[in-house]
Amino acid sequence: MSTDTGTVTGGDSSRIHNIGYRSYDGPRLGRAYARRSLFSQSLRGSFGLGRSAKSKVLPMLLCGVMCLVALIIVAVAIATPGMTKLPVKYTDFAIYLQAVIGLFIAAQAPQSVSRDLRFKSIPLYFSRPIERGDYVVAKYAAMASALFILTAAPLVILYAGALLAEFDFVAQTKGFGQGLVSVALLSVLFAGLGLVMAALTPRRGFGVAAVIAVLTITYGAVSTVQAIAWETGSTGAVPWLGLFSPITLIDGVQTAFLGATSAFPGGEGPGAGAGVAYLIVVLALVAGSYAVLMRRYRKVGL
Repeated sequence: MSTDTGTVTGGDSSRIHNIGYRSYDGPRLGRAYARRSLFSQSLRGSFGLGRSAKSKVLPMLLCGVMCLVALIIVAVAIATPGMTKLPVKYTDFAIYLQAVIGLFIAAQAPQSVSRDLRFKSIPLYFSRPIERGDYVVAKYAAMASALFILTAAPLVILYAGALLAEFDFVAQTKGFGQGLVSVALLSVLFAGLGLVMAALTPRRGFGVAAVIAVLTITYGAVSTVQAIAWETGSTGAVPWLGLFSPITLIDGVQTAFLGATSAFPGGEGPGAGAGVAYLIVVLALVAGSYAVLMRRYRKVGL
């Protein structure tokens, strides 16, 4: 094991100082390990794990609300005589609980990225061995995974309750699979939009407000315009208006391709043709979110 030394020459005398630096001879785990570590840390942080007790309150409370609602639905289904299916479809659950999901992403997306921006720790990440793409992929994957856990856990409870109630196995399994696909798509879309809004500012409060505006205010505006269009007889415009809000995009995709019942006015969601447009917009938003994050961290990582 070697040490680095420094030589100071002054006048007729020379002094050698041992400054204590030592070379590292152990294994170098590389980018893949760093990327996995960042993903794991970010995922745990989304639920307050490894952080203070105060940081655990909100995410755990929101998870508890999601699971409690699912348990109540199961209890009602089991206790009510003559029921042959759950009172809520698997694909409808996330739509009904969108406010809880919105609060979760609004609180946790800024926590995931704004702190690094605020404390200017991004250049330390990019010093070595991790690169800009590794950071973005790890953060994006962690937030999408956290949202998937939040939204899929109650579906598992619903499915287990349906099997305990001895509802039709094939129908329940099909609905459960459709629900998982729906919440997976929702998780990827919401994670991208939430991280983009949060990464635009190092101030956590501004990030929270921006996420709420994108996810909640747009839904309220689109729903209002859809209701007006429905009441005035412009029913053909209702499905196309759903392209302008994240939650109505998910509603449209699952209505067109996953057998869901639309929450649009009159229950008239997009057909297969319009559903393709919905799917294209969702994929474009996901890809666009990733591109914006990459561009954002190209600047702050310098």
